[in-house]
Amino acid sequence: MDECCDFRFDIPERQRRMLTIVLWINAVMFVVELVAGLASHSTALLADSVDMLGDAIVYGFSLYVVGRGTAWQARAALLKGGIMAAFGAGVLAEVVKIARGLVPSPDLMIGIGCLAFAANGAVLIFLWRHRGDDINMRSAWLCSRNDVIANASVLLAAGGVALTGSAWPDILVGLAIALMFGTSAVQVLRDARHQSSQTNAARARWKQS
Repeated sequence: MDECCDFRFDIPERQRRMLTIVLWINAVMFVVELVAGLASHSTALLADSVDMLGDAIVYGFSLYVVGRGTAWQARAALLKGGIMAAFGAGVLAEVVKIARGLVPSPDLMIGIGCLAFAANGAVLIFLWRHRGDDINMRSAWLCSRNDVIANASVLLAAGGVALTGSAWPDILVGLAIALMFGTSAVQVLRDARHQSSQTNAARARWKQS
């Protein structure tokens, strides 16, 4: 089974449409949250904006592998897992930087957090029914689930900052987001390695036959 044979011509159009929609939602929200995060000095919003950018990138790659064989889908999942792990490390670095003392603006965090929560909730609904279609859609759904959890955490952080006047709720949420990214990265990478092993075994059996 050569790699050129991994392409399938019966491309599932419904998956392509859904991934295109969620790609644009994430791209737009990346810009919105990045600007708001810089304006409000919020580590949680900045981390969430970088997550949105990463999701837009991996959804774009998902669009490329939709309709292709399992080898390509495993490669896409490996990319997604690697990006998730990088996000976790990036959030940890940002948490260290915020210890310098800037307190985020809770009002702006709440407004943008609500907007992001609504956007990612819509994405999660789009992907819900197709999360078990294949490894590609499952990893896309995991990305969206993490986004919704992260958005809810940003809102909790905003409430904590408003009540305490301290940046520590924002710092704690940043740490929690980093842990979530790391856990999901391990799960996606494990699935991708399993899928890759199965594909390699099938290719070896085909060459022997």
